[in-house]
Amino acid sequence: TIYGRILLAGLGSALLLAGAFAFQYLGGLAPCPLCLWQRWPHAVAIAVAALAVTVLWRVSRQVSLVGGLVMLGGAGLGGYHVGIERGWWPGPGTCSAPDPAGLSASELFDQIMATPVVRCDEVAWDFLGISMAGWNALASLALALLWLSAVRSQGLPQPQG
Repeated sequence: TIYGRILLAGLGSALLLAGAFAFQYLGGLAPCPLCLWQRWPHAVAIAVAALAVTVLWRVSRQVSLVGGLVMLGGAGLGGYHVGIERGWWPGPGTCSAPDPAGLSASELFDQIMATPVVRCDEVAWDFLGISMAGWNALASLALALLWLSAVRSQGLPQPQG
């Protein structure tokens, strides 16, 4: 049913987001700014899934389209990150330290020393020759297809009124 596909897509995003946090906090792999950006579509997809099966069940096909588009955006972000890792194009300037405005020299030094140096153009982890960004792009694309398949699926009978 449409609700099952929506729940499965939301659960998929929740698992991917949990995996990202596990790599960060349990595995010690600090994320680069692009890695953090790639988490947002999953957070939005989780919220959209929750809304689709609770509050917005009458328009769940339209909400499924939104979920699919959000995950296509997530796949695009992952693909963009892979291109930076592979050297196909330059990355953004945001792969640097936070804004030092208003900090004393001592506070700035402490912040620099405490900030992990994570570059967007270096692969921190890979499996089968595919980086985390690549796996995220593939998983986001699969979830987008699942969301979009929900648009065409039959839902549960809806109450009248």
